[in-house]
Amino acid sequence: MSEKIKYFFYNLISFPNYILFHPFDGFDDFKTGKKGKMWVAILMMALFALLNIITFQYEGFIINNRNPLDLNNIQIIFTVALILGLFVVGNWSVTTLMSGKGNFKEIFLVTGYSLFPIVIIGFPAVFLSNYLTLEESSFYTLIMGLAYFLTGWMLFMGILNIHEFGLFKTLWCFLCTAVSMMVMVFFGLLFFDLIQQFIGFIAAIIEELGLRR
Repeated sequence: MSEKIKYFFYNLISFPNYILFHPFDGFDDFKTGKKGKMWVAILMMALFALLNIITFQYEGFIINNRNPLDLNNIQIIFTVALILGLFVVGNWSVTTLMSGKGNFKEIFLVTGYSLFPIVIIGFPAVFLSNYLTLEESSFYTLIMGLAYFLTGWMLFMGILNIHEFGLFKTLWCFLCTAVSMMVMVFFGLLFFDLIQQFIGFIAAIIEELGLRR
């Protein structure tokens, strides 16, 4: 049992923490040493979705201006999965054209591992937010801002290392990825709008045929 605990602790806490503070050596082990685990990346994404659900409902009332009755778990999970999926696909499509060295799986793994700071900081922060006064709420905002900054840092360094890009090429890569994501969202919305219109057209024909009988 202790070996399993050590295995899970190393893969879930120790190694992501090592990557955070030693990104070049960490992502070198991640890529060349094949230390990145698919189950860890998926679990981090699932925990991030869970954090968004918990934040929506249980964040301190001084900070939280959302109505808990408006909580929609499926919508939050879908939104998180959509954003992460768009980033992975967008970055893969862009870096393929930019001769990036990372493959689709490695981009997915980096994206999942990069959520480590927000997951490890977010859950305790949401819990503590219920005990903060109005004057102390800025401390919570600072902590969450730091968590998202560290997540962005890990993602940036991960993309830089797995694709073996330089600083400016990585920045350009992120800009192109953002554009790619917006293009995919646009065509996705256009596609669903066309499908909706087609279904409406078929329904109108069926209704017209029914009236003529």
